[in-house]
Amino acid sequence: MGPSISVVIPVYNEAATIGEVIARVQACGFEHEIIVVDDASTDGTREYLQKLEHPAVRCLFHAVNRGKGAALRLGFAAARNEFVIVQDADLEYDPRDYVAVLQPLQDGRADMVYGSRFLGGPHRVMFYWHYVGNRLLTLISNIFSDLNLTDMETGMKAFRRERLLGLKLNANRFTCEPEITLKVARARWRVYEVPISYSGRTYDEGKKIGWRDGFAAIAAIVYYRFMD
Repeated sequence: MGPSISVVIPVYNEAATIGEVIARVQACGFEHEIIVVDDASTDGTREYLQKLEHPAVRCLFHAVNRGKGAALRLGFAAARNEFVIVQDADLEYDPRDYVAVLQPLQDGRADMVYGSRFLGGPHRVMFYWHYVGNRLLTLISNIFSDLNLTDMETGMKAFRRERLLGLKLNANRFTCEPEITLKVARARWRVYEVPISYSGRTYDEGKKIGWRDGFAAIAAIVYYRFMD
């Protein structure tokens, strides 16, 4: 029998995909709980979740939009199982990759695992400059954290819950990604990466992160290395 996992899904304005994401997680093959944190959606996501009734799904709600980092903190605090996985709500990441992501945690090698989009897994061919931006952010993060990651910004991360509880996080928005990485590096966690698939989407299809978030991430890397 596999491990028990808590899957935390931060969501903002994903009415078109949230139902399918939940269904895919439910079919992941692991004993699980799903914690969906709605970040004050305005497109019908919130109403969909309020009507959702399933014993394995808990829905939490922000009264105002606070950002991905704030949603993750709420979800992490609610998690009950041994391993915690972050799952984005936009169908870009596939729960079938949980098997690979969980393996280093299950066998005791890792405290945290990054699912990397750049280690050879199948992926949708898309924006070259978005790829360059991701690699640049990871390079800068590696310089300051002294890790050799290939994908710091990945939306699929897995944690040993007992270690996650001791990680003091405070970033509210997308800067949660470099915050987690810099603090994990400082704490000298055992970190692994595994290849995952990636079905990226266009901005017309709802992609939200942009170049401004990239500059914010660089500032956050410096802040969490030297000032926090």
